[in-house]
Parts: sequence; C-alpha cells; structure tokens
Amino acid sequence: MTRLAVELANTGTLDRHGELVAAFFAEHEVTPPPDGDYGELPDLVRTALAQSVDGTAPDAVHRLLRDYPPEMHLSDHDDSGGWHIHFSRNGTPAGRWVGQLIAAQLALVVAGDPAVTLGRCAAAGCGNYFVDQSRNRTRRFCSNACASRTTVAAHRARAAKNT
Repeated sequence: MTRLAVELANTGTLDRHGELVAAFFAEHEVTPPPDGDYGELPDLVRTALAQSVDGTAPDAVHRLLRDYPPEMHLSDHDDSGGWHIHFSRNGTPAGRWVGQLIAAQLALVVAGDPAVTLGRCAAAGCGNYFVDQSRNRTRRFCSNACASRTTVAAHRARAAKNT
C-alpha cells in the first residue's frame, strides 16, 4: 500500500503498473476513475510523504485521516482461508477508497512502522519518493536510471576537473 501512495504522489495517477493496479481494484470491486483523476489526493499524499521523509509534523497525514477516515474491518474476500485487515469497504468509490487505504498506511508509517522506510530521490532535479526495501535501508535513488545519471554526472565532473 505504501508503494501505491508513492506512485500516486510521483505520477498523480495509478496507471503505471497497469495490470497489477487494475487487478487490485478489481479484487476489491472498485471502479477506477475513467479519467484517472484523483482530485487533490495526489498533492496531499505528496505533502504527507515529504513531511514523513523530512521528519516534520505530519499535518498532511492528519488531514488524510480527517478527509478519508479509514473504515477498519476484517475481510476474507480472497478465499485464502484467513482474515486480514482492510481500511475501506469493497466497492467504495475509487478516490475515497484509495484515500482511506493511504491514510491508514501513512499513519502507520508515521507512527514508526519498522517494515517501511520512505525516501526522496537524491538525483538532481528528480525529487520522486520511494519505498526503501534494501537490506540496510540506505537506498538513495528512486530508480536505476536516476542512480546511473548521477554516477555519470559525477564521473564527467571529475574528468572535467582533471583536464
């Protein structure tokens, strides 16, 4: 769910993973907005991620919880033989459903969920957010492309300095 929040913040929509996101919506009987418009939610999630990464007061998470209050309940919808926690009811309108899920997840992250580490890309001009699942939680870039671009730029700067 944190990755969903990061994708929404970085892109403004949830289309990037195509089939995976579509399956997630279908599994929960939610119809995505036909135009991919989630209103102000991407900006609010982006602010919440920034506050979390920067270690500032989680005002945006408080607003998410107020504007999209999670409806915590148990579900066994996937026939896995066990119960799990949901934060929104199946069939809830997409914008509200996504908002409730993200509000609950980011509240857990801000409260210190040790399984989730968020970061902001260190590449010049990027600023995308990412979920750091590296072994030692030292990831610095949102993608290999940003890491490579930064490495090449540093190499070129050193080469120019030596000439």
